[in-house]
Amino acid sequence: MEELLREYLPILIFLGLAIGLGLVLILAAVVLAVRNPDPEKVSAYECGFNAFDDARMKFDVRFYLVSILFIIFDLEIAFLFPWAVAFKDVGLLGFWSMMVFLAVLTIGFAYEWKKGALEWE
Repeated sequence: MEELLREYLPILIFLGLAIGLGLVLILAAVVLAVRNPDPEKVSAYECGFNAFDDARMKFDVRFYLVSILFIIFDLEIAFLFPWAVAFKDVGLLGFWSMMVFLAVLTIGFAYEWKKGALEWE
């Protein structure tokens, strides 16, 4: 029993510290939080509409298009970095498969550009 306690004691101490720190931070936020935020804090930020309007209101589809473009190119970078690091090891097949991947993304980007998804009136 003593050996079991010796093995798990660091885990229990770490768990106790994590729970204690979490509770302290939550209580500090409750005690120190600003009760009356200024109008600038609750104003429309990057979404383009007021934050506390009706949730079922319509808003522009271009927000969706821009977010989809961001996800596409974010994934592109997520695939390009490991590919570039392992460039010597992927061989000719790895090179051409990445070129096909980039071509598909470029064609999609050109299509969205042609359709005017990036134009803001």
